[in-house]
Amino acid sequence: MKPSTGRGLDYDVVVAGGGPVGLMLAGELTLGGARVVVLERRSSVDPTIKAGGINTPTAEAFYRRGLLPALTESQQRTLEQFKAFGERNQGKSRPERSPHKVAGHFAGIMLSADRIDPAEPDFADLGPAVAGVTMVPQQEVERILGEHAAKLGVELRRGVEVTGFDEDAEGVTVHTVDAAEDGERRRESIRAGWLVGCDGGRSTVRRLAGFAFPGTDPQITGHQAVVEMTGAEALIPGWNWTDTGVYVHGPIPGRILTVEFDGPPADRDAPVTAEELQRSLRRVSGVDVTITGVRTATRFTDNARQATEYRRGRVLLAGDAAHVHSPFGGQGLNLGIGDAMNLGWKLAAVVGGRASEQLLDSYTAERHPIGAWVLDWTRAQVALMRPSPHIRALRGVVTDLTGTVAGTTYVVKQISGVWQGYGLPGDHPLVGRSAPDLLLADGSRLADHLHGGRAVLFDLIEDDALRASAGKYDGRVDTVTAACPDRPQLRGLLVRPDGFTAWASDLSDDPAASGEALAAALVRWFGAP
Repeated sequence: MKPSTGRGLDYDVVVAGGGPVGLMLAGELTLGGARVVVLERRSSVDPTIKAGGINTPTAEAFYRRGLLPALTESQQRTLEQFKAFGERNQGKSRPERSPHKVAGHFAGIMLSADRIDPAEPDFADLGPAVAGVTMVPQQEVERILGEHAAKLGVELRRGVEVTGFDEDAEGVTVHTVDAAEDGERRRESIRAGWLVGCDGGRSTVRRLAGFAFPGTDPQITGHQAVVEMTGAEALIPGWNWTDTGVYVHGPIPGRILTVEFDGPPADRDAPVTAEELQRSLRRVSGVDVTITGVRTATRFTDNARQATEYRRGRVLLAGDAAHVHSPFGGQGLNLGIGDAMNLGWKLAAVVGGRASEQLLDSYTAERHPIGAWVLDWTRAQVALMRPSPHIRALRGVVTDLTGTVAGTTYVVKQISGVWQGYGLPGDHPLVGRSAPDLLLADGSRLADHLHGGRAVLFDLIEDDALRASAGKYDGRVDTVTAACPDRPQLRGLLVRPDGFTAWASDLSDDPAASGEALAAALVRWFGAP
């Protein structure tokens, strides 16, 4: 589609923040025909150690845009690092702590992949996206998305910081400053239809736009780093609880994490030094290690807050700008990618005149409940890690529960994100859920037809009426006609650009009622025919 920029606009959308969420959103907007510029205040990719894994919705998002091979390749490199760490520490930890056997953790309580119920229906029909693609570091996610955005022609301006904006009925004037090679700070104003803040937990966009951001105050100080050290032989690999906190050693060489429960840091913004990391690790572990070098380090808390709404006028939020929490469980990156997938196609449709602004109301309605769940999920883990006799006893009970097939299956379902869905209109069990990765009779899979970022109607029985309905949305909804031998009862399904099912029907359903429901779904999500 050609860019729809008009009315004196420089761009349709300004995305503030060029991390994984901003890059994913920019890609989705571009696929939808919007002209986008991404403004990132950092001059290069942030090397700070962050999230180390992705969940099923994130893997599905990459798969549906043709990026799964890149994820798989990156994970292989990560597993090689795990192997090197394991060989170096052979015999120092229990076998169930091996990352090759772990399906995740809850508050550091390891979950064995061998205890997941294979008959659990939520794990069915996910295709290659769940073939063990989980251990991909955030820097690799950002690199892959950066290359993807570049191929789509997304304009990324590094070293440019948003300092303010003015909003009116026709658009947003975004004020920026960037440092030129001569050291001079140059100011510029960019005119766009919309502004999306993907600029992190301390979002400038959120603050200037006046979004309410309630939540709970921090109570812990955490450190995560990759270091060089001596004396590490006495550290136990994996998660360890002590009378003074929690520490983690591995699963890659040099990686450490500490959690102390005596309040938040005095200065979150101060550089993290080797001395600070060493003091914390010694206090929590009781091991006299010496840190001789720091490759990457960060300081974190359990501050948990969420914007009450994700849109105010022509300004929207996504990722950490909309919600912050502790990093336990690695949910933050995944939550932000889900935001971008949900918002991108909707905002592009509004920009292109294919939908009214009312469509954007569904963004907060669909994503806010999942964000609220993540905040509580991380709060629960912090509570369970506290070094007190009462919590230690409770942790023993939870450990026993998660040691059962039912307990492991429940927790893995939660952290994997396979439960996530939206309350969309319709009675069919697939509606509102991530679409099953159907294997079609022509050898293709459902995800193969979503690479272009458009909605797709899958006609599984060569039904002229279904194709006629979708034909009224030429350029907005693609049609694929192919049988699905594994689901012979399915008449068809309508899949939104974000991969969620907007309509589905079985052969046993009344054809007239099914046709009316399809027409309603098309109008609801893709405007008038």
